[in-house]
Order: sequence, then C-alpha cells, then structure tokens
Amino acid sequence: MAIAARHMAARFNRQGFALFDHWVYAIVSDGDLMEGVSQEAASLAGHLGLDRIICFYDQNGISIEGSTNLAFTEDVPARFQANGWHVQTVDGHDTDAIDSAIRAAKAAKGKPHLIACRTHIAFGSPSFHDSAEAHGAPLGEAEVQATKRALNWPSMEPFWLPDDVVAAYRIAGPQGERAEALWRDQLTSYEQTYREEARELRRVLSGKLPENWIMALPRFGPDDKPMATRAASGRVLESLATVIPELVGGSADLAPSTRTYLSGFGDFSRESPQGRNYHFGVREHGMGAILNGMTLYGGLRPYGSTFLVFSDYMRPSVRLAALMGLPVIYVWTHDSIFVGEDGPTHEPIEQLMSLRLIPNLTVIRPADANETAAAWKIALERSDGPTALVLSRQNLPTLAETVDRALEGVARGAYVLSESPLDRVDIILIATGSEVGDALEAQRLLQKQRVGARVVSAPSWSLFDEQPLFYKLNVLPTHIIRRLAIEAGTPIGWEHYVGSYGAVAGINRYGASAPAARLKEEYGLTAERIAEQAQKLMAE
Repeated sequence: MAIAARHMAARFNRQGFALFDHWVYAIVSDGDLMEGVSQEAASLAGHLGLDRIICFYDQNGISIEGSTNLAFTEDVPARFQANGWHVQTVDGHDTDAIDSAIRAAKAAKGKPHLIACRTHIAFGSPSFHDSAEAHGAPLGEAEVQATKRALNWPSMEPFWLPDDVVAAYRIAGPQGERAEALWRDQLTSYEQTYREEARELRRVLSGKLPENWIMALPRFGPDDKPMATRAASGRVLESLATVIPELVGGSADLAPSTRTYLSGFGDFSRESPQGRNYHFGVREHGMGAILNGMTLYGGLRPYGSTFLVFSDYMRPSVRLAALMGLPVIYVWTHDSIFVGEDGPTHEPIEQLMSLRLIPNLTVIRPADANETAAAWKIALERSDGPTALVLSRQNLPTLAETVDRALEGVARGAYVLSESPLDRVDIILIATGSEVGDALEAQRLLQKQRVGARVVSAPSWSLFDEQPLFYKLNVLPTHIIRRLAIEAGTPIGWEHYVGSYGAVAGINRYGASAPAARLKEEYGLTAERIAEQAQKLMAE
C-alpha cells in the first residue's frame, strides 16, 4: 500500500496539492514476524525507503504453543534495523510512550518504522497473565471480574468505560470528519486547477480502463515468425502500457525471461517513484502479497511474474487475491517440461492443474500469440478476481485458425479451433498451450487414416465452465464419446471433459534435462504419438 501511495503521489500530487500524503499503519504480532513473507516484505520496504509505514509490533512473547522461546529467540528489532528500518522499543501499555514513538517516527525520514511494543497477553488477569491459554479463548465472566478488581476498575458492569475515554473517542469522530472535509476541499480545488489530471485520477480510482484501449491490442498473423507466448505477452504488454498508464508491475528477478519489463517507463525506486517497473527481487511470496496491497489501494492494475513452477512460493497470496476478489494479474512463464535443460526442478507437472483448483482464479494457457493477446484482454477487463497467464518458453507458430477466432474463443474458455476435415467427427482432440499446434498436426495425420478429428483449444477451464450449456454441448457434444485431452502436465482432472470413454495424453512423472524435441518424443507428446493414441482410443 505504501508503494502504491508513493507511485500515486508521484503521478498526481502537484505543488500545494498533496492528495496522497497519508501514513500506512499496521499491527503485527510475533507469529506474523515468524512467517517468511515478513522478511521478504521488510527487506524490500527498507531497500525502497518506504518511510510512511509505521508497524506496531505487539511483542508479547506468546503463541499458540506457549512461549515464543520454544521456536523464536531472534532479536526482531535488530533484524528490522539490519533491513534498513527505523526501530524503537517501548512499553506497549504506556500510551504516552507510544504517542511519543509515533511522533519520533514521523520526524525520521527515509526509512520505514517499527515500534516494538512489549506487552503482556491478558494483562492484569490473575490466572492468565502472559499465558498461552488466553491466546484463543475468552477469559470467562469470573476471570473478567477478577481482572477488573486487579486493575482497580471502578465498575463491574459489562462494557463500562471511564468518562475520559468516552470523551476522547467522542472527539475522534469529528476530528476525522474535519480532516476528510479538508481533503475533499483540496480535491475540489485540484479539479478546478488540474482538470485533465483530476479526470484521470477519477478514472483510475473507479477502475475503468481508458477509452479505446483495446485498439492497442496487437494482432498476429500466420506469416509472423514463431514466438514463445511469453514473447507475445511481452509485445502485448509493451503495447498496452502506452495507453494504460496504471498498468504497472515486475517480476521476482526474472523480467528478462518472463518478458515483463516495460521499456521507456523507468524503474520504481526511492529516487523515482513514478517508475512503472518493480524489481521485487527473489521474493515470490512477498511479490504476491505486495500485488494484493497495491490492488486494494486502488488506482493501479499491477501484474507480477515468475516461472510457473515458482507459483508454489506465492500460493498463499494468490489464494487471498482470489478470496478477496482482487483483479491481480500473474504472468507465469516456462509452463511445461519443454523448458529443456533447466531440468525437473524448473519443469512444472502438477502446478497448472493445482492452480485450476483455486476458486475464483482464472487460469489461461494460450496456444499462440493471438490467444495470448486475448488472454491479456480478459485479464484487464476482469474486476472481481485474479487472472493467471501461463506462457511458454519455446517458440510456437501463430496458428491461422486463431487470427479471427481467438478473441471470442478464449473469452469462452474453449472453442472449436479446427473442425473435422471429413463429413463426420469421430474423435475430439482437446488441447491447451503449446500442445494445440501438435493437436492440429495430429488431426492432419488422422485425416490420412480416414479418422475425422475435431480440434478444440481449451485455454481456460473456468471460463468454459461458466458458458451456457448449449454452447458447451456445441463444443463437446455428448454423443461424441471418443475424446483425447493433450496437455504437458498431470492428467488428473481431465476426466471432467473426456469422460469414461476418453483418454489423456499427459505427464504423470517429473521432467528431465534435455532439449524440448527430445522430451516431446520421450513423453509421447509429438503429433505422431498423439495420432497413435487417438487411433488406439478409436479401436477400444
């Protein structure tokens, strides 16, 4: 959120109009700071000098299992200091000390702030003071009364509050109303002075895309040189960035490989917050969490990228984006074993299918450049959940069949890419990504053997499942029971589409280190092997 605020300030603030000048506060616990994502975030925040973050560290030394000393003995304030934070330690029950620490934090420039507040869980409770038992259960009526007596509380009545506390809260509301009124007056003056900027600010905060942005979406032809869908995505992204200024993002140290660097738009840093390229470093989980915060802040359409196999590192953040309905965009490249010599550690098998299992995450694995452009259109138009673009490392031909069909076809999740060249459909070949081209070649081989094959490109399961029944039955008629799904990943799940009489040409073991052509042959995913499997299926 602090990153988004700094970028928005650089873009929209003007002399005398500090529309974006607020502070970002967070309360964090011992448990929060044990999580690895906290270190990823703290390291990047310190590097970027995000000095408008103030974190209150509730340092009570208790977690569910008891004392944090069982698993956590590090000097947390020292760790944050080493990460470039401004750190203070106070008594967390002393409100005057906390107030002074906030003022000191606001006076210190160039660093994010951690205020370590030493506290006691169940403070004042005779039985549960500093006890893990108070971590997840109410004290109970008798212990609440005992605590009130121990703290010399004037009343045993539930929810009773001292007059000075009530008075302080009664003041807080009107103070907030006045502050908001002053800000809105400033915004009104800003709109009168900077009309064009104000219109643009309202547009981005509303989440609307610029008019006619779709005209910048490139189209590709079959005469174009073969290109990896990651390269096609890079071309689409560069083109869209010129007309969608709120489109910002980066990668977990892999932009040259994922093709997600926006040329000519600068790097976001403490010196250049207007930059639109974000260097997240090798911090996939932190990147995913940061994308969520930027999206929640508003005014930006962020994307983040890494290799598909490393999506595992950011899964908790992806799941939260899906749960919260955030339109984050993920660019996951190197989508199969065909990355070649990197070997099985970098070759996804189960990742694609497991991501399809996340509710409200739209996963799209395009077959060529035109399907990739269509996928970006879907991702940018989506407002109620994240979208994952799953892209190839290896070059793929631009298919003649996608030139006029991809925009509508990808939006529907699956579509008939090539009808049977015979006067009947004997079998349906369903493929995604780089395997679609092989399915088309297998169709031609099967034609020579008088087998009529329909080829269906199915880049997105979730989008297809959302279609009306009539459309789905047109693509996959129930009377055509011979179906072969082709995908370079785990076959588990494809039975949803191929049924009891179908089969799957997939991969149920880890990849290997070899050139892509050799791997295709070894794993049975060449056009010839696909045609053989189809023939075998027809004979059963």
